[in-house]
Formats: sequence, structure tokens, C-alpha cells
Amino acid sequence: MIGRLRLRPTLRLRLTVLNGVLLVGAGAILVLLAWLLVRDALRPTDELLPGTTVVLADGRSLDAGQWQRQLVDAASAELLVEGLVALLVVGVVGVAGAYVVAGRALRPLHQVTATARRLGEATLDQRIRWSGADDEVAELARTFDAMLDRIAAAFEAQKRFVANASHELRTPLAVMRTEIDVTLSDDGADTAEYRRMATVVRDASERANGLVDALLVLARSEAQAGRRLGRRAECDLAVGTANALSAVAGEVERIGLRVDTSLRPAPVVGDPGLLDRLAGNLVENAVRYNHLHGRIWVRTDSDGQRSWLVVGNTGFEVNQADVPGLFEPFRRGGQERTGARGSGLGLSIVRAVCEAHGGTVKAVAQPGGGLEVSVTLPSADAPWPG
Repeated sequence: MIGRLRLRPTLRLRLTVLNGVLLVGAGAILVLLAWLLVRDALRPTDELLPGTTVVLADGRSLDAGQWQRQLVDAASAELLVEGLVALLVVGVVGVAGAYVVAGRALRPLHQVTATARRLGEATLDQRIRWSGADDEVAELARTFDAMLDRIAAAFEAQKRFVANASHELRTPLAVMRTEIDVTLSDDGADTAEYRRMATVVRDASERANGLVDALLVLARSEAQAGRRLGRRAECDLAVGTANALSAVAGEVERIGLRVDTSLRPAPVVGDPGLLDRLAGNLVENAVRYNHLHGRIWVRTDSDGQRSWLVVGNTGFEVNQADVPGLFEPFRRGGQERTGARGSGLGLSIVRAVCEAHGGTVKAVAQPGGGLEVSVTLPSADAPWPG
């Protein structure tokens, strides 16, 4: 059975029909008004005496009233015929023009549709780049291009993240396999050699396990950003920070760091596990990227509306231009995969936890080296944002 032909009610067609209806309607009203005016205006015998006759050019004599009726009827008929013909011509030309103009005006929409259909992993660089009039359609085209820019940036970041995560996981796995293969291939390996191999494998597995844990925390934090937290409880940033300092006390003593603290109550509401991880990452980074006999300063406080945590440290010099890159995954000191200290996810997790709790984080490079990171979250007494 052949399907019935169905006219698709496109926006172009609807605009054309609307324009045609308005144009023909306005023309019909004008023709009607002209017809009424002509009928009312052609009344020359109304001012003559009854019984008056008029002599036509052919010599015939007619009653003035009869002559007037013939004149009005003829003029009205001619006006209607010519007016309807003109209305038909104007309507056809107007509808055709509206169809063409609507098509030109909606051309960017067709480009948006065509671009969206072509989009894929290999074509994310395509854009509309509309260069017509600066109107609402051009604004739509620019908005679409900006959206594609954001999608492309997110896609590239995701690919970079996967590549870096694969690299970070491959390194400890390669170390473990190499150590095992070398030891097993040595027929003269003794117990001490096997113990050394076991130690290397354990350290590498701990590094891989730590990376996986960090990835899970990062994914959990990013999944809750902009949404209602799955777990909310009142807790104190000062307590979590104190616990984090206790956990690194041995390392602090080993490298001779001086720790200055001012831990005032900083109540917040959120996921206690994520908030403890936030404080832990900041404190661990301050220790890990410090130098011998360096300094760490830690402050917490609240003003009733906001609670904040500030962790600063001495260390190697950081260019302020590189600071935003520190919050990207697998960045260490503004570089990708440089050095073996840490997984490069610490500040990424901090940023994700802040966003999940409606807070902000910023970092400032210190003169002479080091970094100061400030986290600001809504206080427990403040209304939850959003």
C-alpha cells in the first residue's frame, strides 16, 4: 500500500502561510473599503430635482436615477474584478517572496542541523561560522558554535584523562611484571632476592591501589557536582584538618617541617568522607611538595555564612600562570606526569569536592616558592546554595 503524501509543517512553510494570510487578508480589506467608497461617492444625481433627465453622448435620454445606478454598478463591477486580479497577483508574489525570504533567514538552522548530523569523534572541529546579519538566527548559530567548543574541550579533556590514567596505571604494572620476570629468570636467585622483588611489587601495587582509590574519589565527587549530595551531615573542617595533620606527623618530623596552625571551628554540611579527603589532600600536598626544613601554615575559620580552610606551604617555585593547570587531573607543578610523587589527582579531587558542596577553591603562588590553597564552603548555618 502506497503511503499517503503528507505535507510536513516546517517552520518555513508556516511562516509563508502566515505571511500569505496576512497579506491577502489586508489586500481583501483594502479592496472592500475601496468598493464601499466608490459606491458612496458616485451619487451625482442626489442633488438634482426628481424627474430630471440626462442626455448621453449617443443622444439617448435617461432618467438621472437610472443613469446613476448604471454608473455605480459598472464602476463597482470593474473595481471588484481589477481589485481581485491585483489581489491575486500580489498574493502570489508575496507568498513566493515570503517563501524565499524565510528560506534565507532559516538557512543557519539547516546548517545547524547538517552540522549536528555530521558531528562525531573525528568532526568535532566543524562549526557553522555564520557571517550573515547580526540577528536572532546569527545569535543561535554563535551559541551552537560555542556549545561545540565546550563539547570539544570536554572530549579532549576526557581523552587526555583516559590516556594519563592508562599511563599511570601501566607504570606500576610494568614495574611489577619486570621485577617478577627478572627474578624468575635468575636461577641463582636466593631468598634475599625474592624478598627484594616482593618489596618492589608491594610498593608498585600500593601505588596502583592509591591511584585507583583516587580515581574513585574523583569520580564520586564529580558525579555529585551540581546535584543533591547523596550523604549530608554536619561536620567541622577544623576536625578533619587536625586528623589530616596527625596522619602526616611522621613525614613532617622526618623532613623537619615547621607547622603553624590556627584551627578555629568551621562547621559545614556535606559528605564527611569527601570533606575529610579534601582536607587530607591539601595537607598531604603541602608536605609532599615541600622541601627540607620548610614551613606549612593551616587555618580554618567561619563567619556564620562561610567556612574556609587555608593550607599553604613553602617549596619549589610555581608560576602563577600554571596554577589553573594544577587543578586538572594528572598535573604536578603545571606539568603532566612529571616526577613520581603522588598521582596528580590531589587538587582535582579538591576542586570536585568543592563544586559538589557549592563551594570554591583558589590557589596563589607564593613569592620564593610554594603555594597557598584556599577553600570556601557554605557554613552549616547558611542556607544550602541553589
